[in-house]
Amino acid sequence: MFGKSSKPNNRIDSLIGAGTVIEGNVIFTGGLRIDGEIRGNVSGSGEQAGTLVLSEQARIDGEVSVSHLVLNGTVNGPVRSTEFLELQPNARVNGDVEYNNIEIHLGAIVQGRLIHQGSAAAKTVELKLAASH
Repeated sequence: MFGKSSKPNNRIDSLIGAGTVIEGNVIFTGGLRIDGEIRGNVSGSGEQAGTLVLSEQARIDGEVSVSHLVLNGTVNGPVRSTEFLELQPNARVNGDVEYNNIEIHLGAIVQGRLIHQGSAAAKTVELKLAASH
C-alpha cells in the first residue's frame, strides 16, 4: 500500500514531433513522447523503467512494449505494458493489450483482449512452490 508507486515519471528525454513519420523500429531509454507517426515497433530498453507518451495526434502501426505507457493516440498492433498503462479519453488500440496496472478513462477504445499479466505470474509462482514440496 505504501510501497513504490507504479505511476510513470514525468521526465521526457526525446520527442518525435507532429508531422514526423518514422518507418522502422524505435528502441528508447528514459522517456519518449510521440506526436507524430511510427510505422514499426516501439520498445523500451535498459535497466530503468521507460515511459512512452502518445499524444492525441500520435499513431503507431506496430507492436508497443514498454514498462510505462500513457496513451491518448492510436496504436494498430498489440500493446504490452509491464508496469503501468493509462488509456486516456482519445486512446484507440486495435490489438490485444497486456498490462500489470491499468487506468482507463471514459472514451478510450480497445478493439482486442485485455490480458492481466500479474495473474499468470502469480500462478507460475504458486506452481513452483507446490512442486517444491
